Amino acid sequence: MRTVRLQKTLRKQLRFTNSRDGFDPENRKVKFHVIVLSFTIILFAPAGRLWAQAMVPPTGMEDANKPMPMDERFQRRFPQPVRVGDLIGLPVLDDSSSTLGHVREVVRNADGTIALIVSYGGWFGFGARPVAVPVQVVGIMGRELASLDMPRSDFAAAPTWQGAAAQVLADDATIRVALARR
Repeated sequence: MRTVRLQKTLRKQLRFTNSRDGFDPENRKVKFHVIVLSFTIILFAPAGRLWAQAMVPPTGMEDANKPMPMDERFQRRFPQPVRVGDLIGLPVLDDSSSTLGHVREVVRNADGTIALIVSYGGWFGFGARPVAVPVQVVGIMGRELASLDMPRSDFAAAPTWQGAAAQVLADDATIRVALARR
């Protein structure tokens, strides 16, 4: 009789025991906690990465607290050579990643400064007007341009570009554009 009980007990244990992973009834709680912890990490890990990124201020956000000349801010943003043809058609985004307009052309003004001609306003591209944006106030983020030092209100207040004494740069010309990050 004692042997039968012992055999039944062993069979119960063998149901929960596998020679490969060593699972036994005593460790079920530990395995449950490991599974719960794994799912928790999987669910909340992406949010944790987003929170960490959100703590880094985007380029240009602190510039209002530390006023400096526009050319000096431009130099501190590590301007890189960019082909003019690659800028044509790129969207220009504001601080909230809303599209302000698209680059139509790049010009050199009579005083030697370079400006991006951006189509601003209108509905779905209709009724937009060209606005000259100095290259020092934008930064490139991959296939987008960020308006770092020119808010949406300045775009609205800017005069319509006439292009009287400006020279349109060729697509194969190279200019320097600052780097930006989100």
